[in-house]
Amino acid sequence: MAHMVFCVRNKKEMEGLDEPPFDSEFGQKIYKSVSKAAWAEWAERQKMLLNEYRLQPWTPQAQSFLVEQMQEFFFGDGAALPAEYVPPSR
Repeated sequence: MAHMVFCVRNKKEMEGLDEPPFDSEFGQKIYKSVSKAAWAEWAERQKMLLNEYRLQPWTPQAQSFLVEQMQEFFFGDGAALPAEYVPPSR
């Protein structure tokens, strides 16, 4: 049976992640309250942040920034997009 959570992002009961994304208290918090769909949204947002800010994800500064953004994305006001961001045209 699927792991179900009340998703903090979508505000409804949804299928949760298969396992915590990190071995930490924050990873457990995400596992208990973020759906697979919301995690997929975060993956796209993270990709955009990496590109827009030209981050090198292996650096501690980039990792710290991404964790702050993830915290805001799931448990805060949603994390604002970079001022210069222009969504891709379809």
